[in-house]
Amino acid sequence: MDGKILARIGAVVIAVALTVTAIEMSSKDDESDALATRDRSIALQDPLAAELRRCSGIGEAGPRDPGCLKAWADSRRRFLGQRDSATAPAPVAPTTLFPDVAASADRKEGERPDVTAPEMQAEPSWPEAR
Repeated sequence: MDGKILARIGAVVIAVALTVTAIEMSSKDDESDALATRDRSIALQDPLAAELRRCSGIGEAGPRDPGCLKAWADSRRRFLGQRDSATAPAPVAPTTLFPDVAASADRKEGERPDVTAPEMQAEPSWPEAR
Protein backbone atom coordinates (compact mmCIF):
# COMPACT_ATOMS: atom_id res chain seq x y z
CA MET A 1 0.00 0.00 0.00
CA ASP A 2 1.25 3.41 -0.90
CA GLY A 3 1.90 6.03 1.83
CA LYS A 4 -0.34 8.60 0.12
CA ILE A 5 -3.36 6.26 0.20
CA LEU A 6 -2.77 5.51 3.88
CA ALA A 7 -2.64 9.26 4.65
CA ARG A 8 -5.91 9.84 2.77
CA ILE A 9 -7.66 7.03 4.65
CA GLY A 10 -6.45 8.50 7.97
CA ALA A 11 -7.73 11.96 6.96
CA VAL A 12 -11.16 10.52 6.11
CA VAL A 13 -11.35 8.70 9.47
CA ILE A 14 -10.45 11.89 11.34
CA ALA A 15 -13.04 13.90 9.36
CA VAL A 16 -15.76 11.35 10.16
CA ALA A 17 -14.84 11.42 13.87
CA LEU A 18 -15.00 15.23 13.96
CA THR A 19 -18.39 15.21 12.21
CA VAL A 20 -19.83 12.68 14.65
CA THR A 21 -18.50 14.69 17.60
CA ALA A 22 -20.08 17.89 16.30
CA ILE A 23 -23.44 16.18 15.82
CA GLU A 24 -23.34 14.74 19.36
CA MET A 25 -22.48 18.09 20.91
CA SER A 26 -25.35 19.83 19.15
CA SER A 27 -27.88 17.11 20.07
CA LYS A 28 -27.04 17.39 23.81
CA ASP A 29 -27.95 21.09 23.72
CA ASP A 30 -31.34 20.19 22.25
CA GLU A 31 -32.00 17.68 25.05
CA SER A 32 -31.28 20.20 27.82
CA ASP A 33 -33.67 22.69 26.18
CA ALA A 34 -36.31 19.97 26.01
CA LEU A 35 -35.83 19.18 29.72
CA ALA A 36 -36.14 22.85 30.66
CA THR A 37 -39.33 23.17 28.61
CA ARG A 38 -40.74 20.03 30.18
CA ASP A 39 -39.90 21.31 33.69
CA ARG A 40 -41.68 24.58 32.98
CA SER A 41 -44.77 22.78 31.68
CA ILE A 42 -44.88 20.54 34.79
CA ALA A 43 -44.53 23.60 37.01
CA LEU A 44 -47.45 25.26 35.27
CA GLN A 45 -49.60 22.16 35.73
CA ASP A 46 -48.61 21.39 39.34
CA PRO A 47 -47.64 24.30 41.61
CA LEU A 48 -46.65 21.82 44.35
CA ALA A 49 -43.97 20.34 42.07
CA ALA A 50 -42.62 23.83 41.39
CA GLU A 51 -42.45 24.59 45.12
CA LEU A 52 -40.72 21.27 45.85
CA ARG A 53 -38.19 22.00 43.11
CA ARG A 54 -37.56 25.45 44.62
CA CYS A 55 -37.10 23.91 48.06
CA SER A 56 -34.61 21.36 46.81
CA GLY A 57 -32.65 24.17 45.19
CA ILE A 58 -32.27 26.33 48.29
CA GLY A 59 -30.24 23.73 50.19
CA GLU A 60 -29.94 23.93 53.97
CA ALA A 61 -32.40 26.81 54.22
CA GLY A 62 -35.22 24.47 53.14
CA PRO A 63 -36.02 23.00 56.56
CA ARG A 64 -36.37 26.51 58.00
CA ASP A 65 -38.60 27.82 55.21
CA PRO A 66 -42.33 27.66 56.11
CA GLY A 67 -43.30 27.33 52.44
CA CYS A 68 -41.05 24.29 52.07
CA LEU A 69 -42.40 22.70 55.25
CA LYS A 70 -45.95 23.10 53.96
CA ALA A 71 -45.01 21.76 50.52
CA TRP A 72 -43.32 18.70 52.02
CA ALA A 73 -46.34 18.03 54.24
CA ASP A 74 -48.66 18.31 51.23
CA SER A 75 -46.41 15.99 49.25
CA ARG A 76 -46.42 13.40 52.06
CA ARG A 77 -50.17 13.67 52.38
CA ARG A 78 -50.59 13.22 48.62
CA PHE A 79 -48.16 10.28 48.51
CA LEU A 80 -49.77 8.48 51.45
CA GLY A 81 -53.26 9.09 50.08
CA GLN A 82 -54.52 11.05 53.07
CA ARG A 83 -57.26 13.57 52.37
CA ASP A 84 -56.42 16.25 54.93
CA SER A 85 -54.97 16.63 58.39
CA ALA A 86 -58.44 16.58 60.01
CA THR A 87 -58.84 12.89 59.14
CA ALA A 88 -55.35 11.96 60.32
CA PRO A 89 -55.16 10.08 63.62
CA ALA A 90 -54.07 12.01 66.67
CA PRO A 91 -50.41 11.57 67.60
CA VAL A 92 -49.74 9.05 70.35
CA ALA A 93 -47.98 10.30 73.47
CA PRO A 94 -44.55 8.74 73.96
CA THR A 95 -44.26 6.08 76.59
CA THR A 96 -41.40 5.64 79.01
CA LEU A 97 -39.33 2.51 79.17
CA PHE A 98 -39.53 2.21 82.96
CA PRO A 99 -42.69 4.05 84.13
CA ASP A 100 -42.24 3.06 87.79
CA VAL A 101 -38.79 4.67 88.12
CA ALA A 102 -38.96 8.32 89.16
CA ALA A 103 -37.50 10.80 86.70
CA SER A 104 -34.25 12.50 87.67
CA ALA A 105 -36.09 15.80 88.28
CA ASP A 106 -38.45 14.11 90.75
CA ARG A 107 -35.61 12.76 92.93
CA LYS A 108 -34.20 14.69 95.83
CA GLU A 109 -30.55 15.68 95.96
CA GLY A 110 -28.27 12.95 97.23
CA GLU A 111 -30.92 10.28 96.73
CA ARG A 112 -29.71 7.32 94.70
CA PRO A 113 -31.90 6.06 91.88
CA ASP A 114 -33.67 2.73 92.32
CA VAL A 115 -31.71 0.36 90.12
CA THR A 116 -33.41 -2.89 91.07
CA ALA A 117 -34.24 -5.06 88.12
CA PRO A 118 -37.84 -5.98 87.46
CA GLU A 119 -38.90 -9.38 88.73
CA MET A 120 -38.19 -12.13 86.22
CA GLN A 121 -40.86 -14.64 85.36
CA ALA A 122 -39.92 -18.28 85.65
CA GLU A 123 -39.65 -20.14 82.38
CA PRO A 124 -42.22 -22.91 82.05
CA SER A 125 -40.76 -26.39 82.46
CA TRP A 126 -40.56 -28.49 79.36
CA PRO A 127 -40.76 -32.26 79.35
CA GLU A 128 -37.39 -33.88 78.88
CA ALA A 129 -36.75 -35.23 75.39
CA ARG A 130 -35.78 -38.90 75.35
